[in-house]
Amino acid sequence: MPINTITTTTERELSWQETALCAQTGPEFFFPAPGSSIREAKRLCGACEGRVACLEYALSNDERFGVWGGLSENERLRLRRGPR
Repeated sequence: MPINTITTTTERELSWQETALCAQTGPEFFFPAPGSSIREAKRLCGACEGRVACLEYALSNDERFGVWGGLSENERLRLRRGPR
C-alpha cells in the first residue's frame, strides 16, 4: 500500500478530532483521577457530533483509559466482550 494511501486513511479516520468538543477542554476532564466523576465528560460526549467516530477509534485502538465516545473504560470493555 502506498504511503499516501496510508496517510489519507489515517487523516480520514482522525478527522473527527478537529471538531470534537473534547478538544476544547483539558485532558483531566476525560482522564480523571481514580474515583472522580466522569458524568460531565459523558455529558459533553453526548453533545458531540464526533462521538460515534471517537468510540470506533477507541475500540479499534484498544484505548483502555479515559472516556472515549461517551463510554468509560469498563463500559467499552463490556461492549467489546458482548452479551453473555
